[in-house]
Amino acid sequence: MTKAIMLQGTGSDVGKTVLVAGLCRLAANRGLNAKPFKPQNMSNNAAVADDGGGEIGRAQWLQSLAARTPSSVHMNPVLLKPQSENGSQIIVQGRVFGQAKARDYQRLKPQLLEHVLQSFAIVSEGADLVIVEGAGSPAEINLRPGDIANMGFATRAKVPVVLVGDIDRGGVIASLAGTHAILSDGDRAMISGYVINKFRGDVSLFDDGIAAISRFTGWPCFGVVPWLKAACRLPAEDSVVLERLAKGASGALKIAVPVLPRIANFDDLDPLRAEPDIELVFVKPGDRLPGDAALVILPGSKSTIADLADLRAAGWDRDLDAHVRRGGRVIGICGGYQMLGRMVRDPLGIEGASAETPGLGLLDVETEMAPEKTVRNSLAVSAEYDVPLAGYQIHLGVTAGPDCASPSAVIDGVADGAVSADRRIMGTYLHGLFGSDAYRSKLLESFGLSGDRRNYRQSVDEALDEVASELETHLDKGWLTALLG
Repeated sequence: MTKAIMLQGTGSDVGKTVLVAGLCRLAANRGLNAKPFKPQNMSNNAAVADDGGGEIGRAQWLQSLAARTPSSVHMNPVLLKPQSENGSQIIVQGRVFGQAKARDYQRLKPQLLEHVLQSFAIVSEGADLVIVEGAGSPAEINLRPGDIANMGFATRAKVPVVLVGDIDRGGVIASLAGTHAILSDGDRAMISGYVINKFRGDVSLFDDGIAAISRFTGWPCFGVVPWLKAACRLPAEDSVVLERLAKGASGALKIAVPVLPRIANFDDLDPLRAEPDIELVFVKPGDRLPGDAALVILPGSKSTIADLADLRAAGWDRDLDAHVRRGGRVIGICGGYQMLGRMVRDPLGIEGASAETPGLGLLDVETEMAPEKTVRNSLAVSAEYDVPLAGYQIHLGVTAGPDCASPSAVIDGVADGAVSADRRIMGTYLHGLFGSDAYRSKLLESFGLSGDRRNYRQSVDEALDEVASELETHLDKGWLTALLG
């Protein structure tokens, strides 16, 4: 049987995604055919898998990149994309399965578990090692009946678990001991040990903490991992990250990004955030768009009409009008592109109730939502700068109008997007365009910033190697040998 291990957390955002990516890269560096797997993910940051154009979480796409293996829809068989406060679109094995509110979703879990186990078997085939990432925490015992994300999966698939505790947020001893205390005997038996993550300072100062955890749980410690500085150079996983992002380092060019409730695929902005001469400002509701920003970017949205209403409620429509009157520029990506037009219509109620709403009127286009979803990786050329682009499309809706006669790009041989007559407003359905070093260089040159641009994809690859090296240094050697050989 293929060897497998599962990392579960004492809570959300304890660093499981980065640890799985680092272990995948460490395994790949040792010549192993390792593959990532996450039974259930909840994120509006999606990627298009390499095996046929279905959706998976961006985190599993990153982990497959770390493992140097093509991504597959089976690496993340259930993806929940939140559309409202209590409801999500459900993606199963890459395709839209339906929509459900939280309570209704609980009733679907037994059916979805069979898809999860099928996908796990497919991912395991031919692999030397499968590294599984849990979701949330097994300590959420109120969700244990029908669970498919943590112990429900681990017990059915017979995959041993390593528990990850985040010392940076405090209370790590209590979180580990408390998890041990409230788990059932069967679930507790699945845990083979634990890892302390995000430690700052002298590790020896935590020796007494490790001894205390051992007294309470009997679990061995598989290592104390320091704060991984390279992790900040990896693509953002989900909206939890946005809570920590605000004003970037001071730079010659200020770019503002309004953070809407259903923001999606905002890792499009990571290549810009990595540029030393850019100040990328994520603007939270209640704050004004900065008046000195040269560029405003409207990123993707899981629900264009609802986020457009929230944009207006925040007063950002007025800020955008003032920005444009000052000569500022605007780029809209996917849902952000749809918002820039004159009208957004949803006659079939695809995003919720049937509705239509005026757009921001910055582009002379209109969008109508349609049931067929475009999901594919794409090669493109920038119409403005005549440089190659590579990215992906995940969107509902068809956009048309006079400004489409001046496309922003040609994707897979087809004109895409729109540019205003004064060339200051641009929209596109292509995610990932800022990841093109040539495009990013030309864009920044248009704002007066010259110089060589870093190879963004290479910087991500180097960050993965740095994370892997840190794990190799700080994780228990005996445990790593048993896991990786």
